[in-house]
Amino acid sequence: MLKYFGTDGVRGIANQELSPELAFKLGRDGGYILTKNKKQNEQAKVLVSRDTRISGQMLEFALISGLLSVGIEVLEVGVITTPGLSYLVRAQGADAGIQISASHNPVEDNGIKFFGSDGLKLSDEMEGEIENLIDAKEDTLPRPSAQGLGSVTDFHEGSAKYLQFIENTIPEDLDGIKVVIDGANGAASNLISRLFADCGVDFTTIATHPNGLNINDHVGATHTKKLQEEVVKQKAQLGLAFDGDADRCIAVDENGKEIDGDHIMYILGSYMQEGGRLKNDTIVTTVMSNLGFTKALERKGIKNIRTQVGDRYVSEEMRAHGYNLGGEQSGHVIMSDYHNTGDGMLTGLQLMLVMKKTGKTLSELLVDFKDYPQCLVNVPVKDKMGWKNYQPILDVIKEVENEMNGDGRVLVRPSGTQALLRVMAEGPTQAQTDAYVKRITDVVEKEMGV
Repeated sequence: MLKYFGTDGVRGIANQELSPELAFKLGRDGGYILTKNKKQNEQAKVLVSRDTRISGQMLEFALISGLLSVGIEVLEVGVITTPGLSYLVRAQGADAGIQISASHNPVEDNGIKFFGSDGLKLSDEMEGEIENLIDAKEDTLPRPSAQGLGSVTDFHEGSAKYLQFIENTIPEDLDGIKVVIDGANGAASNLISRLFADCGVDFTTIATHPNGLNINDHVGATHTKKLQEEVVKQKAQLGLAFDGDADRCIAVDENGKEIDGDHIMYILGSYMQEGGRLKNDTIVTTVMSNLGFTKALERKGIKNIRTQVGDRYVSEEMRAHGYNLGGEQSGHVIMSDYHNTGDGMLTGLQLMLVMKKTGKTLSELLVDFKDYPQCLVNVPVKDKMGWKNYQPILDVIKEVENEMNGDGRVLVRPSGTQALLRVMAEGPTQAQTDAYVKRITDVVEKEMGV
């Protein structure tokens, strides 16, 4: 496992775990690794952006200083969504992009995400190279004092370029659709009105007034209660909720019911298949997708390939085999015909386009989708990576799976950040599912609990 990088960049409590000193090192060492293959007479170019967290500027200035110290030209984009940065890296022919954001996490957290020249997140190997430099006993990278230093250029017009790109992904206006949009007081807050007005949507917004401290504060893709209430109150046809950096989209149907990433991919995938546009009749998701999603797809003749948790693993699988739809239950939806990363605003537009083209509500589009009841328990353990060495745990999992007889599933995996073993099951009823999980967690606690 890597020391600094997790499944989505480097994250931690701002000014403590993710300090300005670490941000400087990430800029200096990460910038060097990402641009070391440039020809000697060519200056490397890196885009830097952030979300609306109060700690964003502090980390941005430190990060940019690190980039400048190794001779990199920095285009400072300002506040923009993570998928917006990913698009601009490719559109500007930049060598890399760095987004300062902790996505859906609370305001005290922040993160630094790196993107290569292709607008994609870095491989584990490249992240490992950056970590090796950070922990090196001696800093041997170049230190120019005049000629050879980098410079910073304001590139706030990048937002307009990105919005034009998103708007061009739909072939017609979305007039006749009433929607409530939750910006999570995050990076999309100042973009929503510009985009959805241009698309002819009848929309109102909530949580689009960031003050540096209110990002994801009981709003956004992980807290949809306010949006659900507003959709019902305003008699809207749907609601859309983004997270802090707007790479996720969670919807709400006309009845106020939450519609997660599995449901959204089912709607989009079904529509694409009917039009002959779903490549290889396949949708790529992670192991966290609901069993009901897979079974609903099977009834339509659509295959579901699953990867480990993390949208970058979904993206890698899609690219390796030419699939054009994938994502996560949490709301990352990748439509590679348009963009190579999850994009909440693009997903929202495409979802409304399906509604307009079919004349159906979200609940009608999901009438054949039945979720399986799910139970997830986090068990504190002494050695989360060694759980497969305990035969009694393997035995009880096998017993439960045999009893399920194909009408349910078990997923056991270590937490990516904590000393926990996550035990999840899905089954035909909530009572059965809860009982299955308890049987497994009882054995886990007995064998390796703290």
